[in-house]
Amino acid sequence: MSPGVPDPLPQTCYPAVWLWPGQALYSGPALGLEPHSGSVWCLAVGVDGPLTVRVGGQRVDARTALIPPRLVHHLSMTGPLVSCYLDPVSQRSLACRGQFGEFRGDIGIRHAAEAELLTPPTDDVGALRWLDIAAPSDVQIIDPRIELAAKQVRDDPAAAASAAELAASVGLSESRFLHLFRQEIGSSLRRYRLWSRLMRAGTQIAAGHDLTTAAVEAGFASPSHLADRFKTTFGLSATQLLATGLTIRTP
Repeated sequence: MSPGVPDPLPQTCYPAVWLWPGQALYSGPALGLEPHSGSVWCLAVGVDGPLTVRVGGQRVDARTALIPPRLVHHLSMTGPLVSCYLDPVSQRSLACRGQFGEFRGDIGIRHAAEAELLTPPTDDVGALRWLDIAAPSDVQIIDPRIELAAKQVRDDPAAAASAAELAASVGLSESRFLHLFRQEIGSSLRRYRLWSRLMRAGTQIAAGHDLTTAAVEAGFASPSHLADRFKTTFGLSATQLLATGLTIRTP
């Protein structure tokens, strides 16, 4: 269930999360994130000053940083932050990676349009414009069998279809399917399913449902299961995030 087209946000609305199929965008204060490993690409932008990404013993300071899936990292900064989460199978993820010509280890720094990204979005139109600058919507060619399986996961993230069942549905052995899925998507099937469930939970909350309903509709065993997976993925609890007065938008 998802709401209709929302009214534009007032210019003063802050913080906010925008959810689109395959993308999520957060604009608001830095929230004291704990070390975590996401399922998707994360573009982080320090609005008023540099942010710091720590991976093991490595420290990267930058105004814009691109963090790949499955990388345990600690993102820290003071002041406002914009974070863009890009589904590895989306058309935008490859385009965003192409905007970075410099990497420190696995971390991309200095987005080609960095100066334009330092102004955070304040309404629905501005959020989409920001996304278009950060990750231009180029076409990404993915093996059609994996694209079909990924779509099945996105369309019904609460379903418990096994890897073997998904593999059979696209004519592959389970081992070949899992290898090809990770190769094409850049994330494991388990992590991709988790991302899809978190996005479904977000749209449920945006539609006015509580965490219990959101958890059930997204395929989590309980609200605490949703909370645990949310914290593992984003580095803070859903309760902490909602306590900021966050507005969730599904334009």
